[in-house]
Amino acid sequence: MGWDDAVVLEAIEAVNWGDLPGPVDLYEPGRVATGLRALATASGLVQAADAGSLLADGGLVHDHSGAVFPAAVTAAPILLAIVRDGHPGAGATALGLLDDALAFAASDRRTRVVTSYAEAVPICCALADHLRGAAGLLAVSGAEGRQLLAEAAHHWRFDVQETVAEEDGVAAFGVLAGRFPGGKQRADLHRAGHVPPLVVQVAPHYPLSGHSPDACLRVDGARLDGVAPSVVLLPSGCGSGAADR
Repeated sequence: MGWDDAVVLEAIEAVNWGDLPGPVDLYEPGRVATGLRALATASGLVQAADAGSLLADGGLVHDHSGAVFPAAVTAAPILLAIVRDGHPGAGATALGLLDDALAFAASDRRTRVVTSYAEAVPICCALADHLRGAAGLLAVSGAEGRQLLAEAAHHWRFDVQETVAEEDGVAAFGVLAGRFPGGKQRADLHRAGHVPPLVVQVAPHYPLSGHSPDACLRVDGARLDGVAPSVVLLPSGCGSGAADR
């Protein structure tokens, strides 16, 4: 290997992949650790392809059925580390797995995962967070990396930091990640300890800036105590194949 893979291997071993949920007829947790270890240590195209086959056939995704598993979210930082430092063939395989996971997740209305900011986040939105966090890496990872960033932008996220009551709802000031489609949109309002999220209508209160993540969205018909700081808004179309493109 041309890089120190010890940290990545430790990250793989630190997860009990069998504890993560997934359909018993498709998800094979034994493939995850084996496939990720093989991908992290691959020194050629054949080894990378073999590892990718393990992960694509019941490990992180199931190609034949178009399914994606919560393990893909947990594995995303590991795959991105392989893109950054692994063998070029392994990096290309990791990008392909991330691409499949995001594409499959966009049509999966059932599966949600726990994140640091909400208890029931669609897999596509959770993956998009990881991809945006590696924007610099993906921007220099060829056409597939740039395409992943473009797809992640559809899965926008708005973190509420301050709110003001208005006659017809709440003006929420906060930070926007990704690309808000514009106009009035249905959004999932995630509050700590509340599952499932509340569906609301939101729209830009002021014109959005392409140069700053700071934004203000109007939450129609909401009460001030329902849109408190730490609330997170995500597009309702995510996880149903209906996200606004």
